[in-house]
Amino acid sequence: MSDDQSYELLGFDNVLLPVGDLDEAVRWYERAGFATDFRLDEAGIALLKVGGETPGILLRREEEFGHRPPPWPSPRVWLEVPDARTAAHALTEAGIPLLDAPSPVATGWTVEIADPWGNILGFTDYSKRPELGRRP
Repeated sequence: MSDDQSYELLGFDNVLLPVGDLDEAVRWYERAGFATDFRLDEAGIALLKVGGETPGILLRREEEFGHRPPPWPSPRVWLEVPDARTAAHALTEAGIPLLDAPSPVATGWTVEIADPWGNILGFTDYSKRPELGRRP
């Protein structure tokens, strides 16, 4: 690339998460409140919807990838929700263990979970700074 050329980041495409078993992963994520947009079993992928956005969470089967606790430190994918404490209650009711109790952050509250393969997802709200959050 020459000095006068550059590229522009247009936004997220998808977030890819490795899972050892696609069926188990889809069931787990559906219990956690995600809707499956589509599955391509022959390719070993399933796309989970995230709100009304086109990008989503792409589960990708890695057959040798077994259950494991999350590595620390680990990348995290945080998703905006209207109320993180309500999300924590719903996740607990669905049998999804929380990594810790909901905690305050600068913009509101957050809570994190880990799937059986150690992928960490956070649910955060903008209750303290609603002007920075999405508008329903």
